Amino acid sequence: MSFSEKSVFFFDRPGKENSHDAAKIAVKRAQELGISTIVVASTTGETAKVFAEAMEGTDIHLVCVTHTVGFREPGVWEFDEANLPYFKEQGADVIMGTHVLSGLERALSSNPKVGGGSRTDAVAETLRRTIAIGLKVAVECTLIAADQGKVPADSEVIAVGGTAQGADTVCVVLPANTARYFDLQVREIVAMPRNR
Repeated sequence: MSFSEKSVFFFDRPGKENSHDAAKIAVKRAQELGISTIVVASTTGETAKVFAEAMEGTDIHLVCVTHTVGFREPGVWEFDEANLPYFKEQGADVIMGTHVLSGLERALSSNPKVGGGSRTDAVAETLRRTIAIGLKVAVECTLIAADQGKVPADSEVIAVGGTAQGADTVCVVLPANTARYFDLQVREIVAMPRNR
């Protein structure tokens, strides 16, 4: 029998108050496994800044995945563009992409003329409800980053998501492109909220 023992961290409740601890946990796990990339969901850039600060002095590369223009309001990008020079100086990538596990599917399923859930909605809800909202976010951001060529195709990454704001879920993921969704592997859940 072969196995390894790892620590899993559980936050008492979800939310942005966990972001600093999630960043420390993510960096530590990346260093333990020799992982070179951390993918972080960050709508405005504030959560990604917490991670960039925690990564200072390491060789870990930050990929910040943010909402697309028009996600909440037509023509509006929620990312604070004043943060862009900071991320450029840090060598981080700031990318945006359509939410893989919703996007067009949500437009169809929420439309009363079309109505009904979709298979994509079922995948998203399964990740959200049975494990953690942040896991759905982390998986989705990894798919977006893979589709844009910002993560290694054959190496694990640390993927980070949260519940509404901030970061509260950290996992180790073997990335895949959206078209190969079932090749993606969540290999470890390193931290998550215990109560959701």
